[in-house]
Amino acid sequence: MSATSGAAYPGFGARLGEAMATHGPLCAGVDPHRGLLESWGLAYDLAGLERFAMTCVEAFAGEVACVKPQSAFFEVFGARGIEVLERTTAAFRDAGTIVILDVKRGDIGTTMAAYAEAFLADDAPGAVDAITLSPYLGYGSLRPAIDLAARTGRGVFVLALTSNPEGPPLQHARMPEGSVAGSIVEGARDDNAPAAARGELGHVGLVIGATVGTAVTDLGLDLAASAAPILAPGLGAQGATAADLHRVFGAALPQVVANSSRGILGAGSSVAALRHAARRESEVLRELLAGDGEATGHPRETRPPHRAPSHARPGPPGWL
Repeated sequence: MSATSGAAYPGFGARLGEAMATHGPLCAGVDPHRGLLESWGLAYDLAGLERFAMTCVEAFAGEVACVKPQSAFFEVFGARGIEVLERTTAAFRDAGTIVILDVKRGDIGTTMAAYAEAFLADDAPGAVDAITLSPYLGYGSLRPAIDLAARTGRGVFVLALTSNPEGPPLQHARMPEGSVAGSIVEGARDDNAPAAARGELGHVGLVIGATVGTAVTDLGLDLAASAAPILAPGLGAQGATAADLHRVFGAALPQVVANSSRGILGAGSSVAALRHAARRESEVLRELLAGDGEATGHPRETRPPHRAPSHARPGPPGWL
């Protein structure tokens, strides 16, 4: 498997920014956990998994900026569950919808390189547009994925500030040069510098929970300067509101794509109901952002990004 074909591709941040401008700043989650399948009247088995996933494709493909399948809920069904995941991500991407696969990979050396090639290489069977990464072996340990994503026009989202109660003791911890979270934000800023110089979002995103309260301010994090797309979980079931996004992210608000999973999926198994819930959430978020981009000096798009033909997947040729 080759790591990259060497072709020049449009930047991930530019593509995501265009999708957000078109559809609104919503990332719809695809989380087929047992309770949700059963609430839809589906059996918790492979057939139920596939029915759930294909319903999400029908409801969200071409309707939202991006989707975020949670890999673990497919992996629990073994190899055949992974096959369903690959068909699901391919269907979304065929429809032009950006796929952020939530896998939270993190390792070192050749192992990290293999994880990167599994999802970010052009010829990977399970290639997607972006993946989530865990940086707690050090931000530098993610270099194989960060660099491969840059070469193939894909992206990564690195955990920075999460809302789970176990997160702050590590993420807020102080080092001589600042906090652990601060070191991750600074790493993203450095890797995104070329995109920032072009007035675009970069390919290294950050995961920052919408329910982290005043942590961004308390830790002195300059998210706007990072030029990072910010994936913000927490809407819906976790209790965050659109207004919380403004309080948490401030000047970086135009960089935020808010993730809502169970809040939308709880609308039920009807394609129409799911699509309506996603559209409603997108419009709420779009209205929140209206007028904030120019005020912060960080508009979502400052020049037209590459636009793929309408019949093409959102990325370089040959992707799955």
